[in-house]
Amino acid sequence: MTDVLTVIGVGGMGEAIARRLGSGKTVLLADYNEATLASVTESLSAAGHHVESRSVDVAAAESVRGLAEYAASLGNVTQVAHTAGLSPAQAPAEAILAVDLLGTALVLQEFGEVVAPGGAGVVIASMAGHMVPPVAPEKEKALAHNPPGDLLQLDFISRITDANFSYPIAKQANHIRVRAASAHWGRRGARINSISPGIISTPMGQQQLASEVGDGMRAMIAMSATGRQGTPDDIASAAAFLLGPDASFITGTDVLVDGGVIAAVKAGNPD
Repeated sequence: MTDVLTVIGVGGMGEAIARRLGSGKTVLLADYNEATLASVTESLSAAGHHVESRSVDVAAAESVRGLAEYAASLGNVTQVAHTAGLSPAQAPAEAILAVDLLGTALVLQEFGEVVAPGGAGVVIASMAGHMVPPVAPEKEKALAHNPPGDLLQLDFISRITDANFSYPIAKQANHIRVRAASAHWGRRGARINSISPGIISTPMGQQQLASEVGDGMRAMIAMSATGRQGTPDDIASAAAFLLGPDASFITGTDVLVDGGVIAAVKAGNPD
């Protein structure tokens, strides 16, 4: 039975992960944007990959469940990369919370039911989740363990109306949810981690740089140790490690791939 790499969200990072890891596997691509999905499917197929595709709405439980069941019907679901998300430059707070927070919880739940023993998953979070104070313990418990369908109704989540605040909160919730999901995935002999990219040169990243927060982002790049934007290939390299055998003792954690931005911010870099 063939191994299946499922990539949810096939923008810059998702496509890079599929290209890096897809050889010799069935690659299942899933996205809400059907034009993007068709384009990437055609490109990867032309490059020799065995590609299947399916439209998905990650904020809809039945859609995510259907995707997970379809992935399992194709073979052993050995690798899952969830990259789908919205940024404040793309959507209002309500949509960001639905896709980035609820959507991630649904993917973790449904793919935790079908991932193969020895398999692994990664969720693309964000360094933004490291830039807000930790939530109170009772709120963290709710974000970790409440059923996905209840998350958007949580008092402290439903009151968020600012897109620039909803995004880091959703990404911090991703870190929390991945930690909690590691036990569920572990019962199947599988691992799950998150990656927190910094400022990456993707269409989403370029939109953010062109927005009202662009100057602040450029300042963070300037103060970082690497002094550059990241590339989708930088994220694909980290995903390849976390999804591969060299990371067999790593689960339930977040890996910052941000060029040193958070380190500089927290250290109060005098330069």
